[in-house]
Amino acid sequence: MLKKTKIISMLLCCSLLLVGCGKGSNGNGTTTGDNEEKAPVELNISAAASLKEVMADLETEYKKSNENVTLVVNYGSSGSLQQQIEQGAPCDLFISAGQKQMNTLKEEGLLIDDTTKDLVENSLVLVAANGVEINSFDDLKSDKVTHIAVGEPESVPAGKYADEVLTNTGIKDSISDKLVFAKDVKEVLAWVASGNADVGFVYLSDALSSDSVSIVENVDEVNNHSAITYPVSVIKDSTNVDEAKKFEDFLFTDAAQKIFEKYGYKSVE
Repeated sequence: MLKKTKIISMLLCCSLLLVGCGKGSNGNGTTTGDNEEKAPVELNISAAASLKEVMADLETEYKKSNENVTLVVNYGSSGSLQQQIEQGAPCDLFISAGQKQMNTLKEEGLLIDDTTKDLVENSLVLVAANGVEINSFDDLKSDKVTHIAVGEPESVPAGKYADEVLTNTGIKDSISDKLVFAKDVKEVLAWVASGNADVGFVYLSDALSSDSVSIVENVDEVNNHSAITYPVSVIKDSTNVDEAKKFEDFLFTDAAQKIFEKYGYKSVE
């Protein structure tokens, strides 16, 4: 009888051990069952300033199925963000408003190559402060306009596109003394919205986000400036490569692309 009792006790102990192994362990003595919450993740994203409004909606949509992920977004001109990444600033994913900045980082070996893709397109528009009577692009040469806000062409893609427009239309020299240069496209928008500049060149997505400016004219990219494409890439030194790739994949889903469209962006054809 005693021998039989010992055998039953041994079987019970083995059963308990198997149950414990089934739950698994994370190495700290705690179980990792199916119902355990995922560890929180912070994704550091460097994004062109023009993406500020759309990124808020994208994060809301993403967190519906990824509650453990928080986006820490650093906004700025694409050129400034490029320099920060080169200097080692924490960054998992970079979304640029221009190809130049992304191409430079790629040439320097700072990107995971197969993650570098064209995400969305945008349009350049001329906007005026409310109350400023501007009817067309030609009015830039008139006395109606004294200050034209543009981004710094070397570091702000919107400024580069604006410079191409002014050069290709042949009016740059005649209005050069009216130009005022901003650190990013959001500053251009703020100057026009406040009346500190009569007009400015911003993206359609920026113009749609403000009630204080009106769109004077859409600029024809075929004749006046190069295509406005926003590339995205995972940074090679990312500490969250898998999560960064997962978020990048989300940006190309139908749900994310519809959010981009809502803010004036277009899918890449």
